[in-house]
Amino acid sequence: MENMKKDIFVIGHKNPDTDSICSAIAYAYLKNQLSNNRYIPKRAGQISSETSFVLKAFNTKVPAYINDVRSQVKDAIISTGERVPKNMSLKNAWSILNEKELATLAVVRGDEGLEGLITVGDIAKSFMGVYDSYILSKANTPYKNILETIKGEMLNGDDKACVSQGKVLVAAANPDLMEEYIEPGDLVILGDRYETQLCAIEMNAGCLIVCVGGEISPGILKLAKEKNCTIIRTEYDTFIVSRLLNQSIPIEHFMVKGHLSTFKEDDFVADIRNVMAKKRHRDFPVLDNEGKFIGLLSRHGLIGTDKKQLILVDHNEEGQAVDGISDAKLLEIIDHHKLGHVKTLEPVFFRNQPVGATATIIYLMFKENRIDIPKHIAGLLCSAILSDTLMYRSPTCTPIDKVAAEELAKISGISVNAYAKSMFSAGSDLKSKSAQDIFYQDFKKFTANNISFGVGQITSMTQEELDEAKTRLIAFMTSAKENHSLDMMFFMLTNIMEESTYLLCAGKGAIEAAQNAFGKASDEHGLHLPLVVSRKKQLIPRLMSELQQ
Repeated sequence: MENMKKDIFVIGHKNPDTDSICSAIAYAYLKNQLSNNRYIPKRAGQISSETSFVLKAFNTKVPAYINDVRSQVKDAIISTGERVPKNMSLKNAWSILNEKELATLAVVRGDEGLEGLITVGDIAKSFMGVYDSYILSKANTPYKNILETIKGEMLNGDDKACVSQGKVLVAAANPDLMEEYIEPGDLVILGDRYETQLCAIEMNAGCLIVCVGGEISPGILKLAKEKNCTIIRTEYDTFIVSRLLNQSIPIEHFMVKGHLSTFKEDDFVADIRNVMAKKRHRDFPVLDNEGKFIGLLSRHGLIGTDKKQLILVDHNEEGQAVDGISDAKLLEIIDHHKLGHVKTLEPVFFRNQPVGATATIIYLMFKENRIDIPKHIAGLLCSAILSDTLMYRSPTCTPIDKVAAEELAKISGISVNAYAKSMFSAGSDLKSKSAQDIFYQDFKKFTANNISFGVGQITSMTQEELDEAKTRLIAFMTSAKENHSLDMMFFMLTNIMEESTYLLCAGKGAIEAAQNAFGKASDEHGLHLPLVVSRKKQLIPRLMSELQQ
């Protein structure tokens, strides 16, 4: 059953806030209690100081970062492949390919590093090729390979040694003529004639292969030891031995080892299709990030590529979602925002409720499924509700949110007022952050009447801190607008204690749009909005209405 489990990512929006991160963690926990699959919380952006405080408070790991959910090589069907050493004989490699009906063998080192590939075609070419008689020594052929290939018995010599010099010849002539063409180090194929064996050894042959199980006298063996000549005996005749010897050559001599087309397991399938189309290979090696061999990927393997499976929390718009979402399989959406434009090929479970935080919906789902909420999960959910409702001050806060937060606070053992102040203080430590970090702490994009705009927000317990951040953000907003190719940019500087917001505006027509939306006068950079603290419920609807006119 373990092998049948599927990894399903639970993930919030880009530039995630506390509700986005905590809801992903809590919902993954809930789903793991209800299903046999593996639900894994992920994040699509950097966490804020506030979220970091919350995770540390409840001893919870930061979810792993993922920036693209397109299908990757590791999602395809990767054959583990057969790993063979480079000194394996062609004969043994051919046997493995035939017995296991494979097209390719991976030649690897002991540390799993890839050294090359040997294919059926490579071996077929080696069998059909015409080579000179020095091929065994050029390929540094191990004697072990020769013994296996011709089913030989070594009577003298070292089976761990290799043929390092000389040519291969058949001793068909009489000894007098043999003296003219045997050279030091040669491998000589011969029969059981004493005179022929003696002549070859005296001419300093490197190895004798005695065929048809011929007898070898003690005198010949003694002389072979003295002259350091390897003696091998086989039941095969000289014709068969001559034909088989080339099959003992190590595959290193014929394998493809330069300019290999390899893929990493994290490569995106869309990026490698062109490479596969241009190459005529049947299989492509897949390596891990350390360059170690994992397996082989075929064109057929791509057909069965699994799409990554996702559950979205705290958003339902494609523009706010992790990159590559259109290439993933979306299973569920749990959200409390207005309906956006995420398109799906199949029906999905969609739960959207007008409450102050996604965490509130997940709390309700724990209750509905009668699953006990652990202390750390309760703390995360409570933190998310307090954060999104600004400790019940936001107009988005409903009675359900407050009931949920108070019960979760009891489970997690926290005092709401004291904890919320500590959490907001940690999140509003703006002096130590750059303008970029502040700006992208909670930033989203929107479109109305073909006008694209972005809205960011920070909250603080003190006006002094907001004023200091305001000065830096004014200079940053114009460049941020251009980087995102947006028409307008807005940024909410929200004072939690005073329940008010100063709205910074950048871009042609931005201040005018905000003035018309709220009926307020502005200064050079924006306007003050008393009792406005919610981007979702108080700011975005008015801006949308104004821009759509």
